[in-house]
Formats: sequence, C-alpha cells, structure tokens
Amino acid sequence: MKPCGTNYFTTIKNLFLRPTANVALQIFRSLFVSGIAFIADAGLLWTLSLTGLHYLICAVFGFLLGVSVNYLLSVKFVFIEKAPIGKVGEMAVYVIVGVIGLGLTVLFMWFFTEIVGLFFMVSRGIAAILVFAWNFTSRKILLYGGARK
Repeated sequence: MKPCGTNYFTTIKNLFLRPTANVALQIFRSLFVSGIAFIADAGLLWTLSLTGLHYLICAVFGFLLGVSVNYLLSVKFVFIEKAPIGKVGEMAVYVIVGVIGLGLTVLFMWFFTEIVGLFFMVSRGIAAILVFAWNFTSRKILLYGGARK
C-alpha cells in the first residue's frame, strides 16, 4: 500500500527535479525560476527606488540580482544537462545573454515609462515578459544545443 501523497511527490519530483530534455517542461521550469528571479529583481528595484535613485539605475541593480538568482536556479532545475563548453564558458555565455537582456530591459522600461506613460513597475513587468523569451531561447540554443536535441 502506497503512503498518502506518494503520487503528488512523484509528480513534483518529475516536474522540477528529474533531468529532462523535454523543451515544454524546461519552459515550464524556466517560467517558475524566472518568477522567483523576478520577485528578487522587482523587490530590489522597488526598494532602491524608495531611496530616490532614478528608476533605470534601480532597474540595473535589480536585474543583476535577478539574473544571478536565475542562473543559480536554472543550472539546478531547468537546464540540467551540462553545457559542452564547461562551467566557465557556460557562465560567460550566460553573462553575455544577460547583458543583452539588461539592455533590452532598460530599453523596454524607458519606452513603456517615458513614451507610453506607464508606472515604472508596470513597465518592468512588461519588460520581464518580453525579455524572458530572449533569455530562454538564447540560453537553450547557445548553451545546450537547442533544437539539436
């Protein structure tokens, strides 16, 4: 007789911990990880903005925290396969993709705040959604072979 909840824990294990090359599952995991990273990012952005710093400067610091959280969680839970270029190469590509993502984030935040007239935190949310696609796709293709799997 199975203990109560065994199937639940197996499902959770399969969703988050079991290595997979399934792109749909990796996207699901990446959305989950990105959500946690976004909370860290937006939390620091908001906190720093309360000090009077310009919102774009705050966004840079928030992004740096968010991308660090994202990296640590992604290599553990999303892209479990090893990058063929080693840890140093993996981190270098991750940083390059992140820097481009930061540029896109600042551009989108500026556009939606200054041109469209949205509150900067709303602009940050929109930017996060748009930049997610760039980050996931770039890392998947450049680091882990993308469609070759």
